[in-house]
Amino acid sequence: MTEAILLVGGKGTRLRPLTVHTPKPMVRAAGVPFLTHQLARAKAAGVEHIVLATSYLAEVFEPYFGDGSSLGLHLEYATEEEPLGTGGALRNVAPRLRSGPDEPVLVFNGDILTGLDIGALVRTHEETGADVSLHLTKVTDPRAYGLVPTDGTGRVLAFLEKPQTPEEIVTDQINAGAYVFRRSVIDTIPQGRPVSVERETFPGLLAAGAHLQGMVDSTYWLDLGTPAAFVRGSADLVLGRAPSPAVPGRCGDRLVLPTAVVAPDAKLTGGTVVGEGAFVAEGARVFGSTILPGAVIEPGAVITDSLIGTHARVGTRSVLTGTVIGDGAVVGADNELREGARVWCDAHIPAGAVRFSSDR
Repeated sequence: MTEAILLVGGKGTRLRPLTVHTPKPMVRAAGVPFLTHQLARAKAAGVEHIVLATSYLAEVFEPYFGDGSSLGLHLEYATEEEPLGTGGALRNVAPRLRSGPDEPVLVFNGDILTGLDIGALVRTHEETGADVSLHLTKVTDPRAYGLVPTDGTGRVLAFLEKPQTPEEIVTDQINAGAYVFRRSVIDTIPQGRPVSVERETFPGLLAAGAHLQGMVDSTYWLDLGTPAAFVRGSADLVLGRAPSPAVPGRCGDRLVLPTAVVAPDAKLTGGTVVGEGAFVAEGARVFGSTILPGAVIEPGAVITDSLIGTHARVGTRSVLTGTVIGDGAVVGADNELREGARVWCDAHIPAGAVRFSSDR
């Protein structure tokens, strides 16, 4: 297998304000755009040619990655004028594929961080003669996901919507968002209209008697669709819990990029990343967080499990937990922001304006 499609067209609405100016796959995780980790893992698995299915802020991708030669890949870009869904995106890029009708094409979703053994998925596909093979993972609580039950040989039996009652939870296996398609199957997807592979293509193939094979791989898996998950994924990459050959430095408690400045007594732990040109002042404590390029953390600030946007500023003694600060925003001194707070791009919170405790 030498060919893959990366689905990177989503708007990333659950990640706003991170995705106001930046498409989700280009938000930095462990110091580089998240897409870099996916491209590097595909390359390590032997993929040579990748087509990026783009839509939202499509103009951002090619100037950054170019033709892919710096990564040892050949990249092409296919842009949807109107969002076409996962299946429609695959059909839209089909003319750029080089594979023959029976050859395998790897498909990745652009917001999944995984330790999947890509080679094992391809081998499973070839050994079973499947039309489509799916990476499945087991989750403790499957209620938020569609379920994919299989028989004793791994053949997919059904695609079930998110279960609403305990009786509907017939398996803990879910669709993990990576597939191997027989090339000819992609060519059968309807063209020019939105199509969901999960809701239309896969159930339709099953109904027509096609062979869909599941491979359970329960290594690291994380959907980066929410700010909390994205921050955790970045920290796990830095800590080495999630595998990637693209982390720009040694795995450990912290990753400080070139040109960043960190005061000697500032404490960075838990997989914290400090981007290029950022500044972390004396006495600041940052745990499990991402500080994007050009951001400023003032003296005594305490930041936990949060993401601080490009050129944003967090004021002296402010305490942030589970918070996202948009690009260019300013959080004044002596504020407290807790889980779920999102400060929009270029917003300005005055000193002492938001608190959850007394000011004394």
